[in-house]
Amino acid sequence: MIAHNLTDAEIAACARDECLDEAVLRERLTSGIIICLRNRNHAVKPVLAGAGTRTKINANIGTSGYSSSLDDEICKLTVAVAYGADMVMDLSTGGDLAAIRRELLAKSPVPLGTVPVYEVAVRAAEKKMDFMKVPPEMFLEVVEEQAEQGVDFMTIHCGVTASTVEELDKVSRLTGVVSRGGSMHANWIRINHKENPYTEHFDRICDLAVKYNFTLSLGDGLRPGSTADATDAAQVAELNKLGELTEFAWERGASVMIEGPGHVPLDQIQMNMELEKRICRGAPFYVLGPLVIDFGAGYDHITAAIGGAVAAQYGADILCYVTPAEHLGLPNLEEVREGVIAFKIAAYAADLAKHRPEAVQRNYEMSHARKWFDWEKQIALSIAPEKARAIRTRDNLDLSMTGCSMCGDFCSMKENAAQRKAAKAAAKAAGDNGASG
Repeated sequence: MIAHNLTDAEIAACARDECLDEAVLRERLTSGIIICLRNRNHAVKPVLAGAGTRTKINANIGTSGYSSSLDDEICKLTVAVAYGADMVMDLSTGGDLAAIRRELLAKSPVPLGTVPVYEVAVRAAEKKMDFMKVPPEMFLEVVEEQAEQGVDFMTIHCGVTASTVEELDKVSRLTGVVSRGGSMHANWIRINHKENPYTEHFDRICDLAVKYNFTLSLGDGLRPGSTADATDAAQVAELNKLGELTEFAWERGASVMIEGPGHVPLDQIQMNMELEKRICRGAPFYVLGPLVIDFGAGYDHITAAIGGAVAAQYGADILCYVTPAEHLGLPNLEEVREGVIAFKIAAYAADLAKHRPEAVQRNYEMSHARKWFDWEKQIALSIAPEKARAIRTRDNLDLSMTGCSMCGDFCSMKENAAQRKAAKAAAKAAGDNGASG
């Protein structure tokens, strides 16, 4: 039975929010195919993800050794949540990581995730220690410290093992290992000729997850970094290992989600989603994109949102956003906003395809508002209301006018409205004449 810290009242509220029967929700939570993202030490509203829930989106923020500051990242957190991020990951690698995480946890109204191996690498550098000589115990210490601080979910690259690295070394990859954490673990394994500490001591990590009620996000350290490498033997070998570890974690009562690719061409996305669900027994799937072409630099929030919509339609439960800065640099505030909006659209597109009631209702209400030229309602229902309002009013058109500056007097909606009004008047007149006769 999988542990969670939801009260009966929270179960009822979550069931209403997700349009699920309470009994069904309880069963899926305890079986592991729905997860609850909330550390017992982090006072936030719980976020659910998995079978039958709406598609969630994650926004990555965090400092780097080259750029950004805590104030910048807090602003990004605020913007990401304002535009609809359901969860946020702190990927900081510069500055006082514990202090940064403490501030983000205090200010985040949504679950916060981390990648502990980044702090292991930073801590080693601060101690003038070669990362390849970091002892296994340090990997575990960082996980426990972050759990105690209140981190709600952690990427644990436990699928990068001695055997999957062997598989990786057999394939000819165009872009090699593109995951920072995956690369760190693969090289540590090669240099030390030992098993990944996260895999070797996975039982201890599961026990920490149960103790603090955080979710293990089993990382895709061997994910494809180009469409040419998609669904190769190394990626599948890692996924098979994550399937084994998922069952092990469930047996110990730990909550698990699986991270997925990466760069995947459109024709392979459905197969990748179905493969994960089969191998990992329906565990929630958390995907980065996936990006459907490799040359969208500057517009990778679009290449990834296209893949994300398809992935969510076929089973992905959480979409990790990609910003226009992907592959180029650390995203600024505007790029975070653009990434969240793009992925909110992708999530709604998938939920509409799956006939989720909230997506169907919002879609219907927008169409109804368009039909009756209710501009205020159209703006309120839009993904980014302030942008919709700015476009609507920039040509000196007020919100009481029927048409827009695109079609003017040739607006089909306007013509339809005029015809409906005329027909209604004619029918009324005919009725009045009949009554008087």
